[in-house]
Parts: sequence; C-alpha cells; structure tokens
Amino acid sequence: MHATLPFLFAVVILIVLVQMVAKKIHVAYPILVVLAGLLVSLIPGAPKLTLDPDWVFFIFLPPLLFEAAWSISFKGLVRWYRIIGSFSFLVVFFTSLSVAFFANYFIPGFSLALGFLLGGIVSPPDAVSAGAIMKFVKIPKSTATILEGESLFNDASSLIIFRFAMIAVATGQFIWSDALLSFGWMVFGGAGIGLALGWLFVLALKRLPTDVPSGIVFTLLEPFVLYWVAEQLHSSGVMAVVTGGLFLANRRFSVMGSEARIKGVSVWESFVFILNGLVFFVIGFDLTEVVDGLQKAGIPLQDGIYYGVMVTAFIIFIRIVASYIALFSTLIFRRSIVSPDFSFRKNWKTPIVLGWTGMRGVVSLAAACSIPLYLKDGTPFPQREMILFISFVVIILTLFIQGLTLPILLKKIRLTGLTPSHTNKHEAERELRSELWRFSIVEMNAKYEAHAQKNLFLATTLAKWQQKLEATEDDLFNAEIRTIYIDLLEAQRQFLIEKNKDPKVDEEFIHKEIALIDFEEERVKMH
Repeated sequence: MHATLPFLFAVVILIVLVQMVAKKIHVAYPILVVLAGLLVSLIPGAPKLTLDPDWVFFIFLPPLLFEAAWSISFKGLVRWYRIIGSFSFLVVFFTSLSVAFFANYFIPGFSLALGFLLGGIVSPPDAVSAGAIMKFVKIPKSTATILEGESLFNDASSLIIFRFAMIAVATGQFIWSDALLSFGWMVFGGAGIGLALGWLFVLALKRLPTDVPSGIVFTLLEPFVLYWVAEQLHSSGVMAVVTGGLFLANRRFSVMGSEARIKGVSVWESFVFILNGLVFFVIGFDLTEVVDGLQKAGIPLQDGIYYGVMVTAFIIFIRIVASYIALFSTLIFRRSIVSPDFSFRKNWKTPIVLGWTGMRGVVSLAAACSIPLYLKDGTPFPQREMILFISFVVIILTLFIQGLTLPILLKKIRLTGLTPSHTNKHEAERELRSELWRFSIVEMNAKYEAHAQKNLFLATTLAKWQQKLEATEDDLFNAEIRTIYIDLLEAQRQFLIEKNKDPKVDEEFIHKEIALIDFEEERVKMH
C-alpha cells in the first residue's frame, strides 16, 4: 500500500500534465493518457495495477454516467429519442449479433455464445473519447445530442447482452423466454428504480436543511446509491443511474441554490476528469499484462493482432451501416423533425461521422476484465485470453485511429445538422436576451418602481437594462469591446492582488472580490 499510493499520486499528476499537453497540441487527452500508461508499464520496477472490474462498475461507471445525464439537453433527448434508442439498443444488439457470427466463422475455437460475449464487450462506444475530441471541432447540436444520448443508454444494453452471453457460455444453453423477461426487468425495472430513488433524493434535498458543501456531497453520493440499489434488486444499475440522473438534472434549479450549482460544476468536472484519466491510463498500463497472458495461453501474438484488427474493422463497418439505416428511417418515418432544407444528396456523408465516433473505452475494458478464469465446474473459461486481447486491441485501435482522424473528418465534412434552423443562432440568442430585459424592466416598474427611484443601485440597474434593450449589437459586446472589458477586469484583479500585500487589508474580502471578477469575466466570454 505504501509503495502503491505514491505511485497513484504520481499517475494523477502525470494525467494532469498529459491533459495540458493534449490541449496545447489539440489532441483528445484519452489518446495521450493511454499512450502514457503504456510507456509507464515498460519502466522496470513499475508497480502492477490489477484492474478489478467491480471497481470499474461501481466506482467509475456510476459517476461518469450521472455527470453525462446532467450535461445532456433533455429537450434534445426527447426530440431524437427514436435515433438515440435505435443506436443504444438496436444497433448494440445488431453489432453484438454480427460479431457473434463473424467470430464464429473467422476465429478458430469461437462458438456463437463466445462470439456473442465478445460482441457484448466491444459493441458500446465510449462517450468520453468522442466528447473530448468534439471539443476541438464544430459539430451540429443535433448530431452531438444523438451521440451524447446514445452514450447514456448503450452501456446498459451492452452489459445486459454480456450477462446473457456469460450465462450461455457457462450453461451451454440459452432460453429466450427467460432472457426476454430478464431483459425487461433490467431495462424497465432499472428505469423505475432510478425514477423512484431520484424522487426521494429530490424530496430530501427540498426538505433537509443542506448547505452548499453537504448539497454537493449529496450529489456525489447519489449515483453510487442508485447503482447499488438497482444491482441488489438484480436490475440494471446503469439504467437506474441514467434515469435517476436525468430526473434530478431537470429539477436542479428547484432543489439547489445558485452557489451550489456553480461550485458543484467545478467539483464534478474535476472528479470526472480524474476518473476518466485513471481508466484510460490503466488501459495502456495493462496492455503489456494482457499480451503476456495471451502468450502464456500458447496463442501467437500475431494471431491475436490479426483477429483484433479484423474485429475492429468489422465493428466500424457495422456502425457506419447502422448509421445510414437510422438516417433513412428518420427521413422516411419522422420527416417532420428534420430540417426542411435537409438534402440527403448534400449530406450523404453525415452517417459516416456518426459511424466514425465509435471509440471504445471504459465499459468494454471492465466487461472484458470481468470474465472469470474458470467456469463453475472448474474448467478454464474458453478463449478468455483471446477475448481479452481482442477487446484491448479494439479499444486501442478505435481510440488511436478514429480518435486521431475524427477531427480531420469533421473538418472535411461540413455537417449542416438535422434540426430546422429558421433563424440564425446568434440572432435567436439576441432576441431571447431582449425578451429577458423587457421582462425585467416591466417587473421592476410593476413591483419596485418607488424603490428604484430612491435607491441608486436599483436605479442604475434599471438604466442598464434599458440601455441594453435599446443598444445595437455593436454597442454591446463586439470583439473589440469584449477584449477591452476583459483587460479592465484583469487590471481590477491585479489591483486587488497588490492591495492584498497590505497586512491591514482583509484577505477574505479580497478573495471574494476576485471571485466576483472571475464570474464577470466568464459571463462576458459567454456573449
């Protein structure tokens, strides 16, 4: 423990440094973190980090999914639920089944059950990698919402497939009636448990006298409770976390104050970043151990690489095909939700982008590592080392090949988006702000006109709202004015830092004022 703990601290520091480098060179940080893990594993005397799949499923997965549920647009999720549902369940099942037949035909010693097991492992794309990559390029909101929504639910469907495949391998039989009942309880039971517990959490946050720190800690505990309760009831913990997270996210403004929301975002971003970094580091770090396991099983390394590359190419192809099918289905059956000026002839490359975002990650890793060494009768688990190695090859290749080429692909293919765009986004935002200022002026005059005439602060605020309403866009925040204002804010910040050197000045007051300046700068940058 004393030897491992300093190593883990060093790993966290390394992840932070790698993320800084990745941001500077415009590369998704998961790619470089995996590479860093691989390089560290080659250092003589480096401690071994044996990945416990239970840790991934319980410690890593719930908060990652919970945070994603809080970040996604619920309106977009409802709008595109058909495509999201097809990618999350139908495409995952189709991919798993296709991989089953592919592995059974091409890989020696693979039964359909083993192929289905492999398919359940490699079928779900990883949202973290795609999200990190899409930060460097512009992508239509509709496409981003589809990808984010898919990532919320595909983990649940793939893990359910994985469980059924494990039963089929262990027992040698597959009973469809039992499987359908179990599938229904896992999906709908998990969703029901998530909604029920989410309602209890909302009630608790409303009734209990929580302050900012306890409220944030409360949100940190929620995903673990949701997952654990659902798993104890033999349902899907992933579905419980996702549905409970969505329920809570849509009630955050009624149960959490502004300070808790602002501070909570920073806490969650840091927490999720560390979790993601550790997972991707372990992917690279454990690769050498997986290679050793393959060779100890008597399987030539070149065979493992060959089959891993074949499976990777196959699942990429399957996802692109499924993307075209999903787009055609939407154009045929739900034309009303697609932009009227959308032309398939001009946008035939859009499904390629959707298909090329299928990088694999944390769920595939955890599922592969959870395969037991032995069956219940004591016999070695068939093809375990080959399945594990192929899974790692798929994760590595999709991260590096698709991850590095996706920004280039997105720049070459200019996506117009699927949703109608009757007004320019910038004009729509300007109009909404104008409506907010009109409402504020009416509210002030209706309720507090007498106070506004007597109080300098309220009078000044009312005058500012009126000026903003009457001003043109150039009168407000154009690029030049924004730069000047931010420079003035920085000057204020430096003034306060200098004043803080005076022993007589209250340092706490200085910190509060600098925090207000920071919030003001972020507000200006959002315009």
